[in-house]
Amino acid sequence: MFKPDKTYVFALGGLGEVGKNMYCFMQNDEIIIVDAGVIFPDSELRGIDYVLPDFDFLKKNEKKIKTLIITHGHEDHIGAIPFLLQNIHIPTIFAPNQAYALIKKKLEDRNIQYKGLRPYKSDDKLKYKNFEVSFFRTTHSVPDSHGIVIKTSNGTIVETGDFKFDLTPIGPVCDLAKIAQIGTQGVTLLMTESTNVLDEGFSLSESKVDEALNEVFSKHQNNRLIIATFASNIYRLKHIIETCKKFDRKICIFGRSMENNINISIEGGYIDAKNMIVTPEVANSMDPSKVALLCTGTQGEPLAALSRIADGIHKQIKLMPNDIVIFSSSAIPGNANAIANTINNLYLKGVKVYTTSNDSEIHASGHGMTDELKLMIRLTNPKYVMPIHGEYRMLKRHAQLATECDVPKENTFVLDNGDVLEMDKGHITQVGSFDVLETYVDGNRIGDISTAVLNDRKNMANDGILVVIANINMEAKLILSKPMVTTRGFILINENEELIKQIEMISENTITTLFKNKKTTFNDIKLELTKTLTQFIKESTGRKPIVLTVLLNSKKK
Repeated sequence: MFKPDKTYVFALGGLGEVGKNMYCFMQNDEIIIVDAGVIFPDSELRGIDYVLPDFDFLKKNEKKIKTLIITHGHEDHIGAIPFLLQNIHIPTIFAPNQAYALIKKKLEDRNIQYKGLRPYKSDDKLKYKNFEVSFFRTTHSVPDSHGIVIKTSNGTIVETGDFKFDLTPIGPVCDLAKIAQIGTQGVTLLMTESTNVLDEGFSLSESKVDEALNEVFSKHQNNRLIIATFASNIYRLKHIIETCKKFDRKICIFGRSMENNINISIEGGYIDAKNMIVTPEVANSMDPSKVALLCTGTQGEPLAALSRIADGIHKQIKLMPNDIVIFSSSAIPGNANAIANTINNLYLKGVKVYTTSNDSEIHASGHGMTDELKLMIRLTNPKYVMPIHGEYRMLKRHAQLATECDVPKENTFVLDNGDVLEMDKGHITQVGSFDVLETYVDGNRIGDISTAVLNDRKNMANDGILVVIANINMEAKLILSKPMVTTRGFILINENEELIKQIEMISENTITTLFKNKKTTFNDIKLELTKTLTQFIKESTGRKPIVLTVLLNSKKK
């Protein structure tokens, strides 16, 4: 599939999904990687901490890897780096300043020694045998966000990273002139993010959120304010702190990720919070009108600070009747119910809650909507377009946007992870694919979590577990005592005595029948008990708990 002197483009994550972005560019004996992110698991992946890109291709081609380049510091772009470094040698990692600091902290927390981390600036250039890499500044919800330009002998590739076109941002404006200049020089392939492609128009400016928050602060100057927002939304954190300064409020921070991001932003000069931050003890002693609590928990996460405050179980903060809670965030797909539960709990405690949906514009997305995506296409004027960073429906819609902007339909590529594009002297074709799987992280275990294990966890969560304990003598082929049955998450034993008696009787009869064959083994008994009881329970109850058999081999007294 891979031929000499051709340039190849493929994704190991980020296509057909929102997250775990990892895009690869290969020519001859060199590979450049852009981003290495994670996805946080949904409720179906019980016990899983993170979902990673598939590193298998990189392991097989480790000697070709020249560098990993990071577009910005969000977890879906940097979260997989510690796991990547534990599996593969990456000579260098180039990241913009904010992402550089976040990655450095992440590696320190995991005690990973790595000397190849380097910061880059917008005007820097990286040169390799087959690639020349440059950057352009974009606007996003985290500082130092960049798009990447990769020049090859077969054409120029632009990978936008995450972006929006905000003409009145809190931070720097994106470099429109540089993007337009790149377009006039000729772009062969545009790889552009698709997160908000289903939303029409232009996204709300971050300065509008600033105005809305000012109104809430002004309206409730005598109340304590509790503000929940994404810990990674640095510009939101910046203007919340600046608004607190304006209204003479101190800030108390809850949530480790929030503390880390704010501390890194203070050290990097993005946020000025001098004499602004107080401890929970000091916050509790202050007049409510003089303090604001800044916390995690915008998605209803059960262990996050806001959820524990709403449930009344936070060790340091208790709700007051006149508290004002502000959700300066949007719902990530799949989290609506959890968020609603948290909001309901807050209302039950008698507090007023502000959300974007019902009160004012207190959140703006960091991702561009349709008109901004069209503007990126027009500015770069690409010959080919490959939508990235989105579910299939998003990628499909983005390809349609490209055709609306005069890119021929046959020059758009809606791909899956592992699909390969070949660039040859300005022409691009899809030439094949290879298998790309998901890698699961479960505690300290990486990549060895099978589908069978996940299915068992799902079954236990849905139908519980049933354990049969039998004391037997294998030599004499005798049951020494009637089998005992216990369950967890399946039924209450006291309320289902008849069913339990039937299970005990079936277990005893099964073992007795098997003992008629003198060659019966422990394994024979376990397999037959599991099979027989699973079938009986399903027919009797319609449920399918995990059935475990415990055989105690004792000598006959």
